[in-house]
Amino acid sequence: MDGVVRIYTDGACSGNPGPGGWGALMLWNSHEKELNGGEGDTTNNRMEMMAVIKALEAVKGSPKIEIYTDSKYVMHGITEWLEGWKARGWKTAAKKPVKNVDLWQEMDALVVQYDITFHWVKGHDGHPENERADSLAVAGIPR
Repeated sequence: MDGVVRIYTDGACSGNPGPGGWGALMLWNSHEKELNGGEGDTTNNRMEMMAVIKALEAVKGSPKIEIYTDSKYVMHGITEWLEGWKARGWKTAAKKPVKNVDLWQEMDALVVQYDITFHWVKGHDGHPENERADSLAVAGIPR
């Protein structure tokens, strides 16, 4: 892939915990790809993280990537908290185990492979690509 890959991600849950779905919209040059999936018993935060993980797994080559998420959990986790968690042996500042450590470790292994910038966007605010990612996530919820 040439140029910047823009990835819009979202997660959704029917109950939290409950059945959940994730969605990602990938845009590069004049191409686009939609991804989604889900799990029968999960949380919204896990689905937000799965959207990022699955999108990064789908990237080919080593382009510059911009990830747009409406999840402050994902945004703060990856840009602010991750290094401290790792330094403390995957413990929070309060010395408690990091929730969703399996997915944080997966995401950590993926993000180091790319030049990634994370952006937070307000969810359900009419942002067209975020709305598409949300629709994909809802469609991914197992029925």
